[in-house]
Amino acid sequence: MSGQWSARLTELGITLPEVVAPVGSYTPALRVGDLVYTSGQLPVVDGVLGVVGKVSEGAEGVVRPEQANAAARQCALNALAAVHAEVGIDSVVRVVKVVGFVASANGFTGQPGVINGASDVIGEIFGDAGVHARSAVGVAELPLGAPVEVEIVVEVK
Repeated sequence: MSGQWSARLTELGITLPEVVAPVGSYTPALRVGDLVYTSGQLPVVDGVLGVVGKVSEGAEGVVRPEQANAAARQCALNALAAVHAEVGIDSVVRVVKVVGFVASANGFTGQPGVINGASDVIGEIFGDAGVHARSAVGVAELPLGAPVEVEIVVEVK
């Protein structure tokens, strides 16, 4: 299905967002040979970080795991937008790696379930070409108070 990703996005009703402007001295995506690496992407929608805080279960005033899962999905879409801006989404051969960081409250160990939000949308779009290696890491804080950050590596033609 390589080369058909734009059609697949349309079929799924997914529109890639605009590339999120960097909040520091870096580029959203960089091609090196046949790989494109994205910088960490936050769950920004229309220039706004929709949810902030640490992820936990059952505590008042924190981000629930299901909210963080949805945020990870948005992070992945933002990463794919960066890839698209760099090389065009239809040049993706496969997704190689996903790295997810979860701002975790004390005792929260559900990072893999949160980062499934990113992995699942990649699987929806790319099918077998979306099967990837992955890390899901709990951290104390993320930029701007984001609950989750995702970066991806894709192979391109």
